[in-house]
Amino acid sequence: MTRRRQDPTTPLLDWQPPPITRRYPDVALKSTSLATLLAKAVSLTLKDCGMSRADVAQRMSAYLGETISENMLDNYASEARADTVINGVRIMALAHVTDDVRLLQVMAEPFGWAVVDDRYVSLIRATQIREKARELEQLAAVEERRARGAGR
Repeated sequence: MTRRRQDPTTPLLDWQPPPITRRYPDVALKSTSLATLLAKAVSLTLKDCGMSRADVAQRMSAYLGETISENMLDNYASEARADTVINGVRIMALAHVTDDVRLLQVMAEPFGWAVVDDRYVSLIRATQIREKARELEQLAAVEERRARGAGR
């Protein structure tokens, strides 16, 4: 029985670039209102962070310099408590404590924005500059054609 050799290009062809933005699974955030959307996001972040809610509350309290209780986190994560929606400052604290940028992404997406790692900002800017350079090159070519046509 002969052993098949693996094609050395297979790992290259299977490669997928890492995601540029970090998001919750689409199905996880189906909701009828922004309040329930945020509650689901908070709930998923608390579930996925690997810390107890008491620990998260303590760390958020230290970060903000104000008391955040475990009960508050429970309310923020509850879809039934639409009257208790987490505010922006506390979302930032929760994102900081849990290192979960998905919270910020879920707030950016309704506006067509994306939260990306800083290391990509220069690459995005370079792409914008290249696009503008192409546009200017096309304008210059149009003007050169006009000049050749006017010289006849």
